[in-house]
Amino acid sequence: MPHSQTSAPRGSVRLARGASPWLLPTVATAALSLVRARRSKRAAVLAVPATALAAGMLWFFRDPEREITQGRVISPADGVVQSIMPWKDGRTRVAIFMSPLNVHVNRAPLAGTVTSVEHIPGGFVPAFNKESENNERVVWHFDTELGDIEMVQIAGAVARRIVPYVPQGTKLEQGERIGLIRFGSRVDIYLPEGVEVAVEVGQTTTAGVTRIDRD
Repeated sequence: MPHSQTSAPRGSVRLARGASPWLLPTVATAALSLVRARRSKRAAVLAVPATALAAGMLWFFRDPEREITQGRVISPADGVVQSIMPWKDGRTRVAIFMSPLNVHVNRAPLAGTVTSVEHIPGGFVPAFNKESENNERVVWHFDTELGDIEMVQIAGAVARRIVPYVPQGTKLEQGERIGLIRFGSRVDIYLPEGVEVAVEVGQTTTAGVTRIDRD
């Protein structure tokens, strides 16, 4: 059976799965520095950047609830459409750049079954650079009503860890959370031949909300 959509109220925010290795040490350091700040002026000075960093981490790893849009293909990522490129096999690649300010939890673009999740080692050049196609990445394939859909999570210069949430064989609902990319990065989705793109370069997208294809 597909995973059920969350019952949390719309607009509520939780922390992303996979955030702990970065978040816990940062928050613990901030808490300790605040305790020591009561006794030492030097500790008080250090508490300011430590607390700011912890707040930044909490903001970065936010994972808000979304009301999933109805449509054939929806955006898997928050960000900005970086490029729309016809592919040799007839598909169209839509590349979405995610800055460190975006929510970095990615969602299933269609309902279907995960047929493969492949981790491919690579470099860590900035995700907006053409050479980022050779970066560390995770390639997903979904068996959907439109056939095989490929999606690629690409690590950036800072994002050096991609955390898949679901394994091969998982049945997903459209808009369900499937993974996290830590810090700035990119997500590519390949639309099948004959599917018209509804977004344009420079457009802002919201995972689970922005429709990618056109009727």
